[in-house]
Amino acid sequence: MTYVMSDIHGEYTKYITMLETIGFRETDTLYVLGDVVDRGPEPIRILMDMMNRANVFPLMGNHDLAALAVLELYKSEALRGSFSNDFLQVLKEWVEDGGKPTIKEFFALSEEQQNDVIDFLKEFSLLEVAETDDRTFVLVHAGLGNYRPGKKLSEYTNEELLFCRPDPAEQYFDDDSVFVVMGHTPTPYFSGKAEIYNNGRNIFIDCGACSPKGKLACLCLETLEQFYV
Repeated sequence: MTYVMSDIHGEYTKYITMLETIGFRETDTLYVLGDVVDRGPEPIRILMDMMNRANVFPLMGNHDLAALAVLELYKSEALRGSFSNDFLQVLKEWVEDGGKPTIKEFFALSEEQQNDVIDFLKEFSLLEVAETDDRTFVLVHAGLGNYRPGKKLSEYTNEELLFCRPDPAEQYFDDDSVFVVMGHTPTPYFSGKAEIYNNGRNIFIDCGACSPKGKLACLCLETLEQFYV
């Protein structure tokens, strides 16, 4: 089976519990639509687990992109033995946006492990397409910003894929068998509920895993069954 999660945000216990809930097997596939890191207590632990699973495919989120930028810059400036004001400003902004747990865990790693984490973050894709017998799913962190008919998926920028706040009523494709699955914007923003939100062929799955009343959601693409932790 093919599963999709999003915006785990350091909630390792919820992540592992979800894998147990869906009975995740080596023959299954899991796509994670970005924002693995920041905010919650164990983001690096989640990354380390995902690195050891050949059937888990992470996509880039805006928080993952920020983490990669800061951590790469840290490694580069650490070699010089001093940190620039530019780096310190970027680090401050990341901490204020939830990066502190990621930093804490990252600094506890060995140098080899730190390099492995950075290399793994570099492998995150911006967009994936998954197919079942009767549906095609475009998987992306935030949505298809500045959408227009005929715009190729390869033409979208990082900003459009990772940071946009889409109109849930806008249907992206004429083909009724093509769905877009997104995270980034917590579903209570649309419905007031921490539940997967569908509007036509748009499916939003960020149910606020790291918020006090939020949940980690998972969607099975073959059956459209929803799971919550």
